[in-house]
Amino acid sequence: MAKQRFGKQCERPESEQGDVNTTPVRQRYWERNLSGEARSWFEEDARYFLHQSLSTPVLNVIARARGIYIEDLAGRKYVDMHGNGVHNTGFNHPEVVQAVRRQLDESLTFCPRRYTNIPAVRLAKKLAEIAPGELCRTLFCPGGTDAIEMALKLAKLVTGRFKTISFWDSFHGAGFGASGVGGEEHFHGGIGPLVPGAFHVEFPNYYRNPWGFTNSDDVDAECLRQIELVLRREPEMAAVIGEPVSANPVVPSKRYWEGVRDLCRRYGALLICDEIIEGFGRTGKMFASDHYLTPDILVLGKSLGGGIVPLAGIVTREEYNTCGDRSIGHYTHEKNALAAAAGLAAIEVIEKENLCDHAARLGAHALERLQEMADRHPLIGCVMGIGLHIGIDLVRDRKTKEKATREAEMILFKCMENGVAFKTIDGNIITLRPALVITEQQMDAALDVIEGAIGEVERGLNY
Repeated sequence: MAKQRFGKQCERPESEQGDVNTTPVRQRYWERNLSGEARSWFEEDARYFLHQSLSTPVLNVIARARGIYIEDLAGRKYVDMHGNGVHNTGFNHPEVVQAVRRQLDESLTFCPRRYTNIPAVRLAKKLAEIAPGELCRTLFCPGGTDAIEMALKLAKLVTGRFKTISFWDSFHGAGFGASGVGGEEHFHGGIGPLVPGAFHVEFPNYYRNPWGFTNSDDVDAECLRQIELVLRREPEMAAVIGEPVSANPVVPSKRYWEGVRDLCRRYGALLICDEIIEGFGRTGKMFASDHYLTPDILVLGKSLGGGIVPLAGIVTREEYNTCGDRSIGHYTHEKNALAAAAGLAAIEVIEKENLCDHAARLGAHALERLQEMADRHPLIGCVMGIGLHIGIDLVRDRKTKEKATREAEMILFKCMENGVAFKTIDGNIITLRPALVITEQQMDAALDVIEGAIGEVERGLNY
């Protein structure tokens, strides 16, 4: 007999990481869009998977994914502007699929841990060639949470320290170590103590910050003051870990990250950049770090597997190759040949199709269009982003900046029914992270759908 769950139950699950799957609006979407075979599989999913916020019950049942689109069982196609961050080269890019098929045909997929294989070596070599600065040493693992925890272990072994600084509202994964440095209570609440020594500070948000600052220099200065305060008072600091650009996305100044790096050097901490989402062209450069600096450890994932297989890893400096007496990763699929073949093919597609430059140009175009939309729509409080990593902060009042959470959810489902899928963050921020192969015409069409939905909600046409 299952034990009763005690403790506080939230009336509404936390929405920092995505749209909530238990609301009346979500229920209306299910009623309007799920029937027949889709309804049957939806109910089977709900019957056999553990229910959890943001996941099960699911949104819909997907039949296939290709390029910038996902398609449901009813044959409806959606421009997927979320993709869980895996679809930088597009879903099932023919060259990545071909590389995976070729690897299957060669009868080399799994590689026992004490051995290596050519695809894994080639991928590690490629990462050394394209990573920022002098980063050249790699470890692979199945997922981003594992990669974060490898980075933390390496930083603690190298420095001989155990404390970390990370940022409130950040997400670095769902494991004990990763959720401990993550800044969202949603992922570690109710499970007791995590890894000790995890300190958190504010991320430099120029539109929303707790001090009411409107000058970016003031925001940077206060955020850097917080980091230095912790570094000074907690001398056992191993690392500062953060995303160069947040998931919202807030885009910090170069001055800010250079200040963080200088503080790390002064106090002997390593700088870890989590680019699980932002890496591989998303921000208009191969890595978001390329806009700012070279970290001590770069964490990669999601699109590293080409959107086909799970793959993540870290890349670090030669000088930190000093832990040969320990097992930092020790994952069964550490050098999975199938995953490595997919990863190498995905990087080659990004390079050959100039997807970094394309993301920079198309992102600038989209941000310009969104700024024009903001002039017409009072519901848009702020537009932010870099490359094809874009956010629209929706507000009920531009002066108070009250979050338009209910409005954002209705806009999401209106867009879904018109062929555009995305995710909301913090309840009110529409996040747009399409496949980097999206064309300007396709982006414009998607933005037209989004503007249409915003206009309808502003006129009181609820979902």
